[in-house]
Amino acid sequence: MSTDVKSDLADEVRNALRTVIDPELGFNIVDLGLIYSIAVESDVALITMTTTTRGCPATSFLKEGARESASTISGVKTVDVTLTYDPPWTPEMMSAEAKKYLGVADGVGW
Repeated sequence: MSTDVKSDLADEVRNALRTVIDPELGFNIVDLGLIYSIAVESDVALITMTTTTRGCPATSFLKEGARESASTISGVKTVDVTLTYDPPWTPEMMSAEAKKYLGVADGVGW
């Protein structure tokens, strides 16, 4: 599998992950900055993600949602989701769209 195909698959996985909505914040996990990395090696999607806080009650829901959405991509047979808190999530990690949705402004001392 060429590097371009792997990159295209990773982009497709990223787009699929946008269908996973954090039930507490009401926005997708990609734009919330919860997805730290996506790689596709052979037919395995490797996703590293976090939650907004340790002990988040939605952790299992979010991990399973990521696994299920990534597995819908043609060319992905297996999905490995790793949860990390290094670095810890901060609101600065959100996209401009997520900040706008949540009414969060940059540089307000978070």
